Amino acid sequence: MADQSTSTHQSVMQDKIAGGLAYITVIPAVYFLLTEPYKRRPYVRFHAWQAIYFGIACVVISGILGVVIDLVPALSFLAFDHFPLVSLALVILWIVTLIKAFNGEWYKLPIVGQMAENRSGR
Repeated sequence: MADQSTSTHQSVMQDKIAGGLAYITVIPAVYFLLTEPYKRRPYVRFHAWQAIYFGIACVVISGILGVVIDLVPALSFLAFDHFPLVSLALVILWIVTLIKAFNGEWYKLPIVGQMAENRSGR
């Protein structure tokens, strides 16, 4: 019985580590979605999907801000004043999700968190 308890504890620890590592880049997130035993663990799947969706959202947000600033030259002051603030907010949000995943929390971001939850099978 002690072996099963130890094994369960180790798998929970592995899930936390895998969940946190999924946020480092898209590469570990995709890896965890494709390999055993991680692809069958809802916690790891949730954080891997959320990391992928969050990365896509960051690229889309940056692209939209860049296009808006290019199309409307009068808004070029936004590039200097606000774009760094948006980037900083995204980095802070990324760090929060990373820490919460390593701590074993099912922290769900708005919009992309629900999408990740749907895909993870939770």
